[in-house]
Amino acid sequence: MRALLYDPEAPGGLRDGEAPDPVPERSQALIEVHAASLNFGEIVYRKGHVEPGHVSGWDAAGVVVRAAADGSGPEPGTRVVTFGWSGAWAALRAVDTTQLAVVPDAVDLGAASALPVAGVTALQALRLLGPVVGRRVLITGASGGVGRYAVQLAARAGARVVASVGSPARGEGLLALGADEVVIGLEKVTAPVFGVLDNVGGTQLAEAFALVEPGGSVQSIGKASLQPTVIDFEEERLRGGRKRIEVFTVATPVGADLAYLVGLLARGELDPQIGWRGPLERAPEAVEALLGRRVRGKAVLDVAGA
Repeated sequence: MRALLYDPEAPGGLRDGEAPDPVPERSQALIEVHAASLNFGEIVYRKGHVEPGHVSGWDAAGVVVRAAADGSGPEPGTRVVTFGWSGAWAALRAVDTTQLAVVPDAVDLGAASALPVAGVTALQALRLLGPVVGRRVLITGASGGVGRYAVQLAARAGARVVASVGSPARGEGLLALGADEVVIGLEKVTAPVFGVLDNVGGTQLAEAFALVEPGGSVQSIGKASLQPTVIDFEEERLRGGRKRIEVFTVATPVGADLAYLVGLLARGELDPQIGWRGPLERAPEAVEALLGRRVRGKAVLDVAGA
């Protein structure tokens, strides 16, 4: 089958090539991939974690061509969106039936492919903050894929959303998505916040933690800065303490969360915020744009056969 193969010597670390067709396990359906999306983490952290020739990719949407042998999941011909820790950037994907959701005919499969990691991350991380109705929630790296979903979902949950971005251009459209404030960095954020969804890491994570009020928390989601974080906890004790920071990871299976997000998408209550879209052969261009912070939201690849 056609696939994007990891090649550290190729542009964007990707080579358009051939890979063996996946062989589904009994609980897995075989999917013809129509669209896949890119995530910062799966691009940046490949070196040292996967071997050349590996087929990466977490998010894909397409059509079931073979139902799971154990009888679970949808029948052939069903449109679905899928999640997994590899195998999305290919013509075919085997995926566990607990890691997919049915996509209505009215929903574009490219839009659906933008949901799994970014949308589920934003949804699950927001839940971990606790009740946010009427409370200030700070979202750092709000211009990215996770950030733009988080702004929408937090506003939907009744939060007063402070969206932090790296430049005015990166903040475009966030007020329309539900943000109450859009700020550059955190220098002008002085009022306490109940919770933080942090996608940046580094010094900004430490600054964000300092803004959290007693009883509040931070979900450390990503490290777009690629820098470590140092927090002076003695200084935090002097500020009053009684707040926490948690390392966020996606809880699986994600099928139920995907179904919820697809429902919002189908009703026009969630915008996938696709900032770049093109065919599979332009994947290196998409990688470069994503890493260069030139994509507001998600980058989506249309796979041959769509």
